[in-house]
Amino acid sequence: MELTLTTPALLFPAIALLLLAYTNRFLALASLIRNLKSQYKENRNPKLIKQIDNIRRRIFQVRNMQACGILGFLICVLSMWLMYNGQEKAAEYAFGASLVLLMLSLLISFREIQISVKALEIDLEDLEELIRNDEAL
Repeated sequence: MELTLTTPALLFPAIALLLLAYTNRFLALASLIRNLKSQYKENRNPKLIKQIDNIRRRIFQVRNMQACGILGFLICVLSMWLMYNGQEKAAEYAFGASLVLLMLSLLISFREIQISVKALEIDLEDLEELIRNDEAL
């Protein structure tokens, strides 16, 4: 495989969009945490504890997604710098490492989505319980 300076550069737009998506997920979780905190202060519902635990796991995943994405980006830049300095073999290894980190980031993102679905299932259970209670009245 021949690696040119433009090959890692092709990843830049994708990585930037990926990091933007991760940041948006983080901001949405931060907002959700603030909302759950105020709900819990008003009504110490034990079911909210499940949601809070779920969010704690999701934040851990988002942090890891961002870390892997950022490290992948940095190593991709390192790969370009190594190519610029004529160290092609080291650049190939660095580029390969950046691809592995980006794949890991995507796999962690997939896991975070699965955890997110679990949170929605908890909400649906609560909603179904409210509906059953309303129907019983």
